[in-house]
Amino acid sequence: MVEEGTERTVVKTHIPKYQKEQWRSDADELDMSQSEFVKAMVQAGRRGFELDPVEGTSSDSTPRGDDLEERVLETLAEEGNLSGGELIEQLMGDFEERLDEVLSELQSRNRVQYSVRHGGYVLVEGTDGGE
Repeated sequence: MVEEGTERTVVKTHIPKYQKEQWRSDADELDMSQSEFVKAMVQAGRRGFELDPVEGTSSDSTPRGDDLEERVLETLAEEGNLSGGELIEQLMGDFEERLDEVLSELQSRNRVQYSVRHGGYVLVEGTDGGE
């Protein structure tokens, strides 16, 4: 039996050839597969869309950039030497844990539910995403 939310699926996209070549080069530099690289970059990009507001967010051209810098420094201080791929995995794990906590809280407040029919999380009818 597959645990809910752990079943794997394929995602496909069409990108320009030059972009695929750049991603392949970037993945090679981080000693990652292309799939690992794309997953890691998507997850890292989603960090900019925080589910919980963060106090003291930056108003400059790189919002939350200092927070990421601090997290990288803290992670390296705790873990020691890490490859680029290992560092990304450490940072992604934090996001996945926080997302799991937020989804559990939203489910307990009957704001979202997991729908097998829809293949993922959906808003509970009658909610618009606001309180």
